[in-house]
Amino acid sequence: MQARRMARELALLGLSQLPEKPKKLQELDLDDLLQAAVKTLAAEAKDALETASDELKRGSQRLVDTDLVATDLESSRAMVDEAIDLTQTAINRLAHAVEMPEFLQMTNQKEVRAFAMELLTNTTKHRAEVDSVLESAMVAWQLKRLARIDRDILRIAVVEMDYLGTPDRVAINEAVEIAKRYSGEEGFRFINGVLKRVVDRHTEGQGAESQGAAEGKPTPQ
Repeated sequence: MQARRMARELALLGLSQLPEKPKKLQELDLDDLLQAAVKTLAAEAKDALETASDELKRGSQRLVDTDLVATDLESSRAMVDEAIDLTQTAINRLAHAVEMPEFLQMTNQKEVRAFAMELLTNTTKHRAEVDSVLESAMVAWQLKRLARIDRDILRIAVVEMDYLGTPDRVAINEAVEIAKRYSGEEGFRFINGVLKRVVDRHTEGQGAESQGAAEGKPTPQ
């Protein structure tokens, strides 16, 4: 289980950095996957720190430019709090980047690479179909409007359920756990809800096919 969790993490973080062609992906070794993951974490940490710096500057300037009205103080405090949260996010990303090579050494590296490659190749190969499944499960939202990390968590979970035979409950639980590490504060709840609707729609579809077969009706293609 630990090897698969590490593979999910490498696949998730490396997805935006690695080539999309399956043949090219198969040429990558574990070091390539690790470097891509660390590169993503470092980029996210940099973005978070830059945004935190901007928030601190805005909050400081607001205090200088105002007469210390209560509403302005509250707004400035919110900016500082946001900067603190973003700085903590950056620290967490850097900590994961530093720890990842050590964790990788403690797992079955052949299993990690094999499962990570399954996730990556199937996610790139079936992206259009997976995105269609996710779009149909969205409620008043669009996949393209999600943060990249949330989109990729959802994609990998659907790939596991629909193409790799991972039990639905396991795939959802693993997606929620990784979302708690890398998504926003409410991201894991949103991801949990979308994936449960995906499963519900699959179940409804299978029920309709079974009923159609029992009644002698052709099943939809």
